[in-house]
Amino acid sequence: MKKTIISILAAAVTMTACDLNKMPLSQLSPDTFFSTEAELEAFSNNFYNDLPGTSVYEEESDLLIKDGLLAEMRDGRTIPASGGGWTFTELRNYNTLIEYSVNCPDIEVRNEYVALARFFRAYFYFEKVKRFGDVPWYDKQLGSADPELYKPRDSRDLVMTKVIEDLDYASEYLPTVHKLYKVTKWTALALKSRACLFEGTFRKYHNISGLEHDADFFLNEAVKAAEEFMLTSGYSIYTGGGIDNSYAQLFNSDNAIGTEIILARDYDRSIGVQHNGTYHTIGNYGNPSMTRKMACMYLMKDGTRFTEREGWETMFFSEEIKNRDPRMSQSIRTANYKRMGSDKVEAPNFNNTITGYQPTKYMLGVDAAADLYGASYNDLPIFRTAEVYLNYAEAKAELGTLTQQDLEKSIKPLRDRVGMPNIDMDAANASPDPYLLAAETGYPNVTGKNAGVILEIRRERAVEFFDENFRYYDLMRWRNGQAFTHQYLGIYVPAPGTYDLDGNGTPDVCFYEGTAPSIASGVIPCKINEKVFLTEGDHGYVLTNKNTPGKWNEERDYLYPIPINDRSLTNGVLTQNPGWEDGLTF
Repeated sequence: MKKTIISILAAAVTMTACDLNKMPLSQLSPDTFFSTEAELEAFSNNFYNDLPGTSVYEEESDLLIKDGLLAEMRDGRTIPASGGGWTFTELRNYNTLIEYSVNCPDIEVRNEYVALARFFRAYFYFEKVKRFGDVPWYDKQLGSADPELYKPRDSRDLVMTKVIEDLDYASEYLPTVHKLYKVTKWTALALKSRACLFEGTFRKYHNISGLEHDADFFLNEAVKAAEEFMLTSGYSIYTGGGIDNSYAQLFNSDNAIGTEIILARDYDRSIGVQHNGTYHTIGNYGNPSMTRKMACMYLMKDGTRFTEREGWETMFFSEEIKNRDPRMSQSIRTANYKRMGSDKVEAPNFNNTITGYQPTKYMLGVDAAADLYGASYNDLPIFRTAEVYLNYAEAKAELGTLTQQDLEKSIKPLRDRVGMPNIDMDAANASPDPYLLAAETGYPNVTGKNAGVILEIRRERAVEFFDENFRYYDLMRWRNGQAFTHQYLGIYVPAPGTYDLDGNGTPDVCFYEGTAPSIASGVIPCKINEKVFLTEGDHGYVLTNKNTPGKWNEERDYLYPIPINDRSLTNGVLTQNPGWEDGLTF
């Protein structure tokens, strides 16, 4: 164990301008390191590598699919021998800093860096509980011969209670200054609102009872964290780009927008730290595409439901995109779409989309170099204020304590950003949206007097967080995995022919059978039953993943399996999750 720590220390000192005169590098020891702010900072800088990166935009779900379904959506998971998310290496680093922080005589500095380590430990364990449920809790360093390595899993109740304790400590001692690329008090409160909302709704919709803390306990903790953030953080919803640009700019700007973004992953072309955000969308990189299910969730600009318009079921793309929530046109290519810095109008390109709904989030402005693989350099948001607002509204709605005034301070700022009317709680509850209640397109297990407003908050969450990697675990906590079993559809095609997708008078795509017709330059040819499939043969909705239907095991798939080797090493003390048969007998 000590050898591992020393190697980490050496790497930390190499990366920072610490005082190397204090002790020769060859003699570094955890017993003498961690004694200054510079040393604590050097060691903790590596913690940030554990935060999400490209996974932010590589989402796959019922609302955003690629040309090959995610394993979780098609019963493609297997029980791994090792790994599979069951790794605890990062945890050792957090506990190391916490244990040796006593070497630092400056109590204020010590508290700050212990708070940072406890934030990351809370983040680590929250991700583990989301994935596996019960997991062993460790709050100290372990040696290779430590018997606690072979202990059973602790209950999610204990672990999530510890997560709250860590985040409460973090929010007390972390800095309050806004820092885009560093964890602060506000990051800790944002994570607490996220984690407690997840746990509260998971317990509610999975009917988990008999534990020390019930669903309402966690929902109340989510409300408290969100409310403190909203009242004292100084963050707000960014509106600097106006109704037609502000939302898109949060994801397309080179540098994260600190008005709203609490924590971002820093990317910088000048030092070669880049990602695939642009290429992911236009480079035949799986062709990520919005589904029709998602497209129909966007309200009309006046706040009425698209799915109550006459003829909405068979409306062609150029008509259905008119007068919608402006976040639609800032998330996918619609009429008059232009990349930042360009005057060229670009319609959805069926070479880069399998549904016709082509995403644009995380797309940089016109830059030939940035269009290449691994060449994007815009920062990626990890926590933003809009999430905290939505966590607040949803937690209160689930508790039954939501008021119209709560919606005024949480949902309204998001709607105001794009010029949309706010949710009317009484109207929503009086007439829950049938589209959002239907098994094929919504949440049939939402019931009670607040069902209508809960559905509207879920709509808002889907729209606001499209392609931000929230959806999979939202479905898990709402016990809505069956959403993966329904067919994923694209735009409606009334018949073979050439079509103007964006309504600008220029043809963009040709759907045809048999021999390819003569088409103008720039028109994308799509042979029916070869490049595209339609639900009714020669017409209907674009049908994706025709030969790989979605599957979901309701009794098993909400949790991942425990790796076989880890179960074997503990001689079965680590139990397997329900429904996963690994063949081990002890």
